[in-house]
Amino acid sequence: MKSLSGVKRKMALGVTTLAAIAVSAVPGSASSAPGTQGGSDHWGVITRNTIGSPVAALRNGPFGSFGVTGPSARPPYGTGSLGIEVADNSTSLTPSSEKVDFGNEVDFYGNPVLGLTKIGFHVFQTGENTSHGGPGNMPNIRFEINPRLTAAPATTYSSMVWSPPASPVTDRWSPYLDATTTGRWFLTGAAGTATGCNQSTPCTFAQLKTALNDGGSAPTIYTAAVGKGRDNLWAGAIDGLRINRSIYDFEANGVRTLRAN
Repeated sequence: MKSLSGVKRKMALGVTTLAAIAVSAVPGSASSAPGTQGGSDHWGVITRNTIGSPVAALRNGPFGSFGVTGPSARPPYGTGSLGIEVADNSTSLTPSSEKVDFGNEVDFYGNPVLGLTKIGFHVFQTGENTSHGGPGNMPNIRFEINPRLTAAPATTYSSMVWSPPASPVTDRWSPYLDATTTGRWFLTGAAGTATGCNQSTPCTFAQLKTALNDGGSAPTIYTAAVGKGRDNLWAGAIDGLRINRSIYDFEANGVRTLRAN
């Protein structure tokens, strides 16, 4: 993937320690009061979940594409977003594609998985991305969890992954994509096998929560993240990640936590 130069990657990946900034008023469905989770200094690239040399960097914009005007021509919150770029064939591994997670390994730790009720984001999808991998070539939301399943008591780790539906628009910002009512979810590893919600047979959000509530101890969260890979080439952006009543506004100089109305 020629556009991902070494210099660009090094500069972008340097933005993994984020400075906190004051929350200012924004339009839309959030207030300016800080949320109760997710201090901005705890967000960044999760290095242990990074494969290859992808980009996940806070940036201004994107604005456009050219000729696009109105609300869809700018990030839904503030003036910035999280830019993500991954290549499909740039490593010596199998598969050869890249992967990146940009998330928070501190503030969600120990929270109940079954307490998740509102999840989603806005995406800047391009026509080029759909040509590389089809309309379903989209970034993901991932929670690393302890599933605590009665059916798999020895399993203490799984990734809980949302595969979004196709964005309804390209080359501009999408409306809010609701992960609790659209797309499909799956669990990795033994938890996916035990619940039947795996990558081959993904579930709705409601089905996933029912499968995780199998009579054992309540499952808990380790981390929360957005990311992409390992599959198709993708270059785009995410903003307005919602987790329950908190909306995470990605800006060039930090992550702001807003309260959903």
